[in-house]
Amino acid sequence: MDSKAVIDKARQLIEPVIAERGLELVDLELGLEGRSRVFRVFIDKEEGVTLDDCVEVSRDIDPILDVEDLIPSAYRLEVSSPGLDRPLRTPSDFQRFQGERVKVKTKEKCDPDQRGHARKTFFGRLNGFIDGEIVIEQLDKKGGVVRFSLENLDQARLDPEF
Repeated sequence: MDSKAVIDKARQLIEPVIAERGLELVDLELGLEGRSRVFRVFIDKEEGVTLDDCVEVSRDIDPILDVEDLIPSAYRLEVSSPGLDRPLRTPSDFQRFQGERVKVKTKEKCDPDQRGHARKTFFGRLNGFIDGEIVIEQLDKKGGVVRFSLENLDQARLDPEF
């Protein structure tokens, strides 16, 4: 099973368990650190994730992952908050973090603000998810509002350093 299939199956198995604790499954990563495999689970909630939340989720999902044997080799399970540069994926993410600074990368180059040069990366303040589109007010010298469809979204993250 490839990494994407492992992540998709793990998401199906553990998302309901995480939701039972009143938490949101934000992201999953399967990768290598040196010679060790690492499976990372990122969780969140409105008031922020505590160390106890991470420990409890780890205890809940570890046996599920072991029984299902999704990852055939030895791995280390890490459960944590998504951090300050939290990924944004769903319409509710874009509504929840309205007013925050974001960095958005699109799949295809585009020129949504008609500046004359197509690009994939945009920075600005998130205005929300309006009429099925992600809306960003650019904070550079030229300013302007840009809109993106979820279909053209490659990656969006909170960008506290922008």
